[in-house]
Amino acid sequence: MECTVSWTGGLDTRSGMGFVAETGSGHMVMMDGAPDAAKPENGGRNLAPRPMELLLSGLGGCAAYDVVLILKRGRHQVEGCSVAIEAERADTDPKVFTRIHMQFTIRGKGIPASAAERAVAMSHDKYCSASQMLGKTATITTGLTLDDNS
Repeated sequence: MECTVSWTGGLDTRSGMGFVAETGSGHMVMMDGAPDAAKPENGGRNLAPRPMELLLSGLGGCAAYDVVLILKRGRHQVEGCSVAIEAERADTDPKVFTRIHMQFTIRGKGIPASAAERAVAMSHDKYCSASQMLGKTATITTGLTLDDNS
């Protein structure tokens, strides 16, 4: 796996702290820093997600992917899966994530609560690489809302 991240601030762009990432699979992702009121030249312009927001997005995508795959392999009729993530960071550098809560909402017909709970637990405990990495510095908790459309 590979990725190249390049600063766009030197290209006379609108933000002095903008970056573009090109992934090994050929996709582009823009990033920008938060505005800095004290030193505007050192801040971004809030034109794209911040890098740490993308890290949380990756966690959510990794975990939701696992949950859907586990449920589909169990032949459950998954119609939707989302995960709302709330996180806290350390006050001092490096400002790592210290607490993360992932609230899953799974929609489908006749999915047993035990199967949905098992899928979330398996993702968190075994399969989600992002969860395993971030769990080295953060306490990660999960919750589940099951929307049964039957």
